[in-house]
Amino acid sequence: MPCLLVLALFLWGGNRKILRIACTSSIVKSAKHTRRHGHITAESVTAPLGCIHAAFIFVMTMYTQLYNRLSFGWNTVKIDMSAARRDPLPVTPFGLAAFAATLFALGLALGTTIAVGMLFFIQMKIILRNKTSIESWIEEKAKDRIQYYQLDEVFVFPYDMGSRWKNLKQVFTWSGVPEGDGLSWPVREGCHPYSFTIEQLKQKADKRIRSVRYRVIEDYSGACCPLNKGIKTFFTSPCTEEPRIRLQKGEFILATRGLRYWLYGDKILDDAFVEGVSRIRGWFPRNCVEKCPCDAETDQAPEGEKKNR
Repeated sequence: MPCLLVLALFLWGGNRKILRIACTSSIVKSAKHTRRHGHITAESVTAPLGCIHAAFIFVMTMYTQLYNRLSFGWNTVKIDMSAARRDPLPVTPFGLAAFAATLFALGLALGTTIAVGMLFFIQMKIILRNKTSIESWIEEKAKDRIQYYQLDEVFVFPYDMGSRWKNLKQVFTWSGVPEGDGLSWPVREGCHPYSFTIEQLKQKADKRIRSVRYRVIEDYSGACCPLNKGIKTFFTSPCTEEPRIRLQKGEFILATRGLRYWLYGDKILDDAFVEGVSRIRGWFPRNCVEKCPCDAETDQAPEGEKKNR
């Protein structure tokens, strides 16, 4: 029973650690070089190790206690949870309630080991590549832009030092303080601090050029999974936190990217629209709009329909 209290206290503190670890994997590079990133990654190693140790204790405890309470007959096996079969009696009482609590704690220990262990691998992947998930997405769009226009250029991610060991040393140092001040970081040879910013500006310009104007032909309520827009539209709703936008017949939309049954774009707002609203953008079903005739022959398709890489 004392080990149950230890695990409960450990998991109570570990839950807060999990929240901190989960947050760091989705924050931009400035958070990656904070003083706590190396410590959080180290905690994501020690937490599973502690839970594995606790799980081993729980398994051995249940095995020992159940073995001492088993009695075998010719055709039956009985388990007496009231007292141990052997003398001397156990120092710590182990009844049915203790068995249920131990089994529950074992489940928590195994679940924490799996969850925090996966977070550790995600953190190490980010550190070794020196690249967050957002930056990986921007890099993929850079390669896609070059492929689409068949440009004679190569995009090099500026913060990847070209060696996993060099990337690792930026976070884990002997002093415990990662390199960088949160505002500027070392860049790869041949790049400069604004290489990434320039590429993002190019992608923004390309996004405006390739946007396609659509006219709304059917109202849409903004539901996440609309039932009245077709079964395929219902089951292929984008798995993203980006919003859905309400559509009314006659409105115009600038679509910038899309899937087979969904599009993402900005509403073309009138001057008399609600004050304080600069833009309305989000996902909407493709079958609620049609391409404007004047743009059908000149506009490029949204990103979801561009050439395969």
